[in-house]
Amino acid sequence: MHRRDFLKASGAGLGLLLMPAFGRAIAAEELATRIDGALKKRLADTALNTAKAGGASYCDVRIGRYLRQFINTREDKVENVVNSESTGVGIRVIADGAWGFAATNRLDVDAIAEATRQALAVAKANAGTVATPVQLAPVRGAGEVAWSTPIERNAMEVPIKDKVELLMTANAAAIGAGASFVASRMFQVNEQKYFASTDGSYIDQDIHRIWTPFTVTAIDQSSGKFRTRDGLSSPMGMGYEFLDPRPEHRLELPGGVVMYSDSYDIVADATAAARDAQAKLKAPSVKPGKYDLVLDPSHLFLTIHESVGHPLELDRVLGYEANYAGTSFATLDKWRAGDFRYGSERVTIAADRTQPHSLGQVGFDDEGVPAKRWNLVEDGVLVDYQTTRDQAHVLGDERSHGCSYADSWSSVQFQRMPNVSLVAGKAELSPAQMVADVEDGIYIFGRGSYSIDQQRYNAQFGGQLFYEIKNGQVTHMIEDVAYQIRTPEFWNACSAVCDERDYRLGGTFFDGKGQPSQVSAVSHGSSTTRFDGINVINTARSLG
Repeated sequence: MHRRDFLKASGAGLGLLLMPAFGRAIAAEELATRIDGALKKRLADTALNTAKAGGASYCDVRIGRYLRQFINTREDKVENVVNSESTGVGIRVIADGAWGFAATNRLDVDAIAEATRQALAVAKANAGTVATPVQLAPVRGAGEVAWSTPIERNAMEVPIKDKVELLMTANAAAIGAGASFVASRMFQVNEQKYFASTDGSYIDQDIHRIWTPFTVTAIDQSSGKFRTRDGLSSPMGMGYEFLDPRPEHRLELPGGVVMYSDSYDIVADATAAARDAQAKLKAPSVKPGKYDLVLDPSHLFLTIHESVGHPLELDRVLGYEANYAGTSFATLDKWRAGDFRYGSERVTIAADRTQPHSLGQVGFDDEGVPAKRWNLVEDGVLVDYQTTRDQAHVLGDERSHGCSYADSWSSVQFQRMPNVSLVAGKAELSPAQMVADVEDGIYIFGRGSYSIDQQRYNAQFGGQLFYEIKNGQVTHMIEDVAYQIRTPEFWNACSAVCDERDYRLGGTFFDGKGQPSQVSAVSHGSSTTRFDGINVINTARSLG
């Protein structure tokens, strides 16, 4: 499912977005059904036995049911409501030292056996072109286990009427606060995945994600000038309880910005967004120069994603993604040296597939590797990468880091980013205390436009809200801000990280990679962080 498919809204009422392979529109009441457990076991064993009989040295099977619900609204109208389902089986084998893959949307023994034979044929054909046989890091069979996203309320089971009412309430609040236009959306995903392998694993997982983005626009009628402000929510690995704002999660930050941790008040944010968009119309433009930046987690997550998450994917480092997604400046020689300074000593970056409420939280990856946490950068030094089972040997590792994922049963799994996060500071430090120590700086909230080169070395980032900091005080809103970085220089300019009380998750539903392209969802956590002496440019353009 591509990003454009999630965001497409065509007409009012029930419509159908572009579906994954063999997708279909379904009624909401069908969302609660599941594939029979005994059937999944029988189909999996059919594939495993057929593969072994056909000469495979390894086989894994993924039986998936992927549910998606999208609601799109604008002002006082519902533009689109879609329920979709995609169900089928993907089978991957190693034969004669090479990978083979095939898939089918038929859930019967004959179809599974035939798809397995197709995967075997593909592997044997590939073997003639493979210079080095596949080397799989060992994994202990998990036996029969199950894992589910810890949720309090399944969003798929909440009536659409209630969801539409929430979005309409947020829209009305924005219009009432002065917005000219507002568009709000709700995305919900449920991946029901059953994995089996010749290693002895039979793993049943039930994964949930939710996101409610919006965009508010304010127009100056006299000049025609307009400004927008997007919602400051993050997609989360949670149920509908995420949209139940809780007072204990409320954070009041310098500049008057209110955020939440582990819950979200879309109505309050939409109201604030309308006021912010109006304020942006009158805000002075930034003066270019060097500034100390105070970056809120709602903004910093994207910088982490682009300048740390992607360049430390081992397939990028090895050049496997060069044709499409690029390579990496963080080459193996830097890692082997053991002293490459990715950042200052305050910078420890952790990869984590276990983090509660995150988009990347699972029990096992799509190769049956148990979820884990490990450091990529430790006290500023590059120490590791992200790996799958067939990459671990490159680093001399005996075990995979569990970074395999496919966005559909019909897609082959490959190396995808886990949650990659900046570890909170150890010393007690709040955002207000951080701001108090800044003489000439800018406080940035929210995700904006960005650009980054093919090696993830040079980049530029914007945001949603910018506030001037002078002599330890947040003074007023400014506009037209973007900052430029060289990745190691930027992270070495990190001078302070707030403590864990301020730690929050950001993230994306739409991380694209691979050919054919797949999307994955991933979170990036941090506390508010300071970077000194960063080059800021003015992005305003003259219309003549």
